[in-house]
Amino acid sequence: MAGILGLGSSGSAGLNQELIDKLKEAERKARVEPIEAKLEKWDTELEKFGEIEQKVNGLLSAISVFDLYNTKGTNAFEQIVANTSGTSAMFEAVDASLLSPGMTTIEVTQLAKRDVFQTDTFSDKTALVSENVDHKISIAIGTGDAIEFSLNQSYEDLAKEINSKTGLSANIEKVGDNEYRIIVKSTDSGLANKLTISGDSNLLGLDDPANYVQEAKNMQATIDGVNYNVSSNTITIQGGLSVTAVALGSSSINIEKDNTAIAPAMQNFIDKYNELVELVDSELYSKDSALNDTSSIRMILSTIKNTMFNGYGSSGELSLFNYGFGLDEKGKMSLDSQKFGEAVLNNLDDLKELFIGVPETKGLGTTLKETLDDMKLTNGLLRLYGDNMTARKETLEKDKTTAIEQLDAKYFQLAQQFAAYTAIISQMESAFGGLKMMIEQSTAK
Repeated sequence: MAGILGLGSSGSAGLNQELIDKLKEAERKARVEPIEAKLEKWDTELEKFGEIEQKVNGLLSAISVFDLYNTKGTNAFEQIVANTSGTSAMFEAVDASLLSPGMTTIEVTQLAKRDVFQTDTFSDKTALVSENVDHKISIAIGTGDAIEFSLNQSYEDLAKEINSKTGLSANIEKVGDNEYRIIVKSTDSGLANKLTISGDSNLLGLDDPANYVQEAKNMQATIDGVNYNVSSNTITIQGGLSVTAVALGSSSINIEKDNTAIAPAMQNFIDKYNELVELVDSELYSKDSALNDTSSIRMILSTIKNTMFNGYGSSGELSLFNYGFGLDEKGKMSLDSQKFGEAVLNNLDDLKELFIGVPETKGLGTTLKETLDDMKLTNGLLRLYGDNMTARKETLEKDKTTAIEQLDAKYFQLAQQFAAYTAIISQMESAFGGLKMMIEQSTAK
């Protein structure tokens, strides 16, 4: 490359920019390229660590269904199946684990309804209901105090004012080509929300029995022999089962425990564990592993194994190996489906105690879930590994920047020195050339 060392001839020609570039490149290989190689390995390590973290998250998701404190629904041992019949009611459960197995039957004989009134028809929504400022109506909800409304305002404004009050609903509805009515309703159903309209209600036709279009009623039903007479069509019974009456007639729901989900969930847990073991082992025992801190990764796997193969139950007598679980020579887990199936049929309570446990003696699934969660917290193994990787990259990038700056400064100074040396050597060569010419001329005579 061109530089400041363009001066010189013969003996000075060796002190040029090309020589400096070669020296700088040689030192760059020794000082900068090792750091760049570490940064490239860091990128590979990040990818591999991401794969391990993904496998841990997969195991966490798989074990969550065996967690005592499962926040995403019922655990695998509390699954239920519900069969319904009839069209008079709908059934819903917020927490299915609280439901008791068995048949629930409802006979609906009356649906809860709201009070509904309509005014006489009018053609202009903006017209005044009454020009007399003293004309008013009062509306009471149930046994509550009456609310007073002036009729010295437009139909439109009156509807808006009624609608603004808690417990009341009022809207202007077009009921003909050029006819409107104000429809006044109680917001909630049942006798407790029955409306009583008084005052100058005749000016709106609200005193006309024909305009009392729907009378408030309670829902009346019999559920498993118990009579209900309530304002709402929805009631909650045993274990949080919500029952909503939608029509007259009979309906039923049969709730049963569903243990068919346990085995597939258990196999998924085993598969996720084996995937993690295979990935970690492939890195731990590879001479080309991208992992910088294999001891921390080994500790992560060891912590998981210790949690899984510990004893559980009130006295620590319950173990995976009592229920068809096994390990091969590579540390992968397997499940004897027949033996496990027998445990589900005959020892379900013990199996549940092993995996779920109770607050006083947490089970394997609950403990492992907490262990994996802890690994992702501030001082957890996974979090610390990731934080250390980030800090290491920042240090490497800083070291690289420093090394490059030092090389640039060093060889810039060397270039200046070479330039000075070249000028001196050129002067010496020029002086020696003149002396040589004088000698040659004197000897020629």
